[in-house]
Amino acid sequence: MTSYILRRILMMIPTLFGIMVLNFIIVQAAPGGPVERMAAQLTSLTSESATARIGGDGSDMAARPDLQANSINSVYRGARGLDPEILARITRMYGFDKPPLERFGQMMGSYLRFDFGESFFRNESVIALVLHTLPVTVSLGLWTTLLVYLISIPLGIRKAVSDGSRFDVWTSWVIIIGYAIPSFLFAILLIILFAGGNYLHWFPLKGLVSDNWSDMGWPQRIIDYFWHIALPVAAMTISGFASLAMLTKNCFLDEIGKQYVLTARAKGLTEKQVLYGHVFRNAMLIVIAGFPSALLRIFFTSALLIEIIFSLNGMGLLGYEAVINRDYPVMFGTLFIFTLIGLVFNLIGDLTYMLVDPRIDFERRGV
Repeated sequence: MTSYILRRILMMIPTLFGIMVLNFIIVQAAPGGPVERMAAQLTSLTSESATARIGGDGSDMAARPDLQANSINSVYRGARGLDPEILARITRMYGFDKPPLERFGQMMGSYLRFDFGESFFRNESVIALVLHTLPVTVSLGLWTTLLVYLISIPLGIRKAVSDGSRFDVWTSWVIIIGYAIPSFLFAILLIILFAGGNYLHWFPLKGLVSDNWSDMGWPQRIIDYFWHIALPVAAMTISGFASLAMLTKNCFLDEIGKQYVLTARAKGLTEKQVLYGHVFRNAMLIVIAGFPSALLRIFFTSALLIEIIFSLNGMGLLGYEAVINRDYPVMFGTLFIFTLIGLVFNLIGDLTYMLVDPRIDFERRGV
């Protein structure tokens, strides 16, 4: 066990390095960047300043020829672009005066010390931004995963026991609909129905807590928190339980048809004893062992659009805004953290397999 864990940890290093290299190359090849963004902003400010001096209606132009000449020259300079010296200073400020290989080496050297630098446009360190937004994403992920498992496992077992019944048929239709419609569409539907869209206004539309949350007592804080998180978690749960419910059903159906179940029934055991005393452990192996990967998937895929739709300041929204704004330190810092967490969760998933079923031994197989 120990040697297997050590091998997996050592394998994380080249995996993490390869992912960072590929993404660095892709980002370098993509058009636009922080230098171009800052240059465009400064050029826009120059043009707006010149327009303000000219006057919105041009009434001062005829009376003051000197203002007319200066304004025309300013507009011409704004249209022509930034001064090369200013552009060079911006390039040095963001570190783009160095070759890409040197920049990548410096970045990875800092990341090995868990120094992710400062955001280009937020005047905060990447670590501070991650620590500020991580609780929101973790909160969404934990509650969603808990509800998904609490719904999917009993539903899957009931469907397996009553396979082919009316209950199995109509719940299958519900599962198909839940699987076919993505979570962000459910989120929009819930907003329309319950968050003041067109019908009811029972739930807030944005934020994880109210503005006066700090002034509330603890009972009111808990109620306010669940009031805000109800719709985002509901949207993620509706689209998340479908595949797990079907997986649970298929695992139980596969185990129910095996010889040891027939033997247990022949010994006179009740259906409940057979189901929960013999079938449950074997059938739940894949479901329980898949918990870490399911939690990770909910954290970093489902939460992204939900955070954007409900204006929740989480990791998904942070990464999305970093991509839009070409905030490279935040982009690569969150990518490094996401990838590292993902590799650790995969290792936890493998260890969970071995804990649930000791017959599985990755170390002996040389995995």
